[in-house]
Amino acid sequence: MKIFVTRKISAAGLNLLKTSGHAVRTYPRDRVILRKELLKRVRGCDAVLTMLNDRVDEEFLLAAGPQLKIVANYAVGYDNFDLAKMKKHSVLAANTPGALNEAVAEHTFALLMAVARRIPESDRFARSGKFKGWALEGKTMGILGLGRIGISVARKAAKGMGMKVMYHDVKRNEDFEKEYGAVFDSAENVLKKSDFISLHVPLLPATRHLIDARKLKMMKKTAYLINTSRGPVIDEKALVAALKRRQIAGAALDVYEFEPKLAPGLAKLDNVVLTPHTASATKEARDAMAALAARAILEALEGKKPANLVG
Repeated sequence: MKIFVTRKISAAGLNLLKTSGHAVRTYPRDRVILRKELLKRVRGCDAVLTMLNDRVDEEFLLAAGPQLKIVANYAVGYDNFDLAKMKKHSVLAANTPGALNEAVAEHTFALLMAVARRIPESDRFARSGKFKGWALEGKTMGILGLGRIGISVARKAAKGMGMKVMYHDVKRNEDFEKEYGAVFDSAENVLKKSDFISLHVPLLPATRHLIDARKLKMMKKTAYLINTSRGPVIDEKALVAALKRRQIAGAALDVYEFEPKLAPGLAKLDNVVLTPHTASATKEARDAMAALAARAILEALEGKKPANLVG
């Protein structure tokens, strides 16, 4: 059977596919595949391993053909999948949940420390030859979205930093509250009471611009906003305006609304820390993601039902 991988992935996953006996082709260029090229290369494939940039819709499914059995995302998110159309064409959809929990949680804290302790600014100050900060203990970490990564961040905040934890999610988790002394509250109250707001929600119609101008006004002037989830959950134009006015103390972002472009003025601000969507960029996380996506494809081609299906 034919498998197409839309961009080079970790050898941990690629080797699984290549030693399976199937015909495996990988897009040779180290960049996002152009749409026209994508539609051409998926033709006749039984499985496709995609990136978040690769839109899987009616056009994609028709281009691939009726033999297509599964599309597996090399990502936790899957808003590039038109799940209704995939179901219509009897194509399975898979993602890589759990593979990058710790990497993203660690990067969240790296961003938190960098923006709170003004590390980039301090580095520039020290390098200039001109040769400040405060503790996190007792501060409140507010988490919006209590999935696997949100729980990992909460654990590090409560157990590692001595922080208080507040959270909001569509579903309350009383076991989590008992273990970490966390407080469940409305999203509005979490925004109003927290010193740090960390976003860990999927990108859905209900979460697009979850943080807008109105929500930013609810936050403390001393608060910091951290986003390692999906860029469009923040209205970036509103964020830039709030940061310029010092309406909040700062922000640290790994993902962007119009990625890879930044909102006008964002890069010029001195109260932001920006990283290029590298929260999961550890070898361990990428190996686990690649292997999980590859196994889902192989199981589907064997007629089995992968555990990591979505939709």
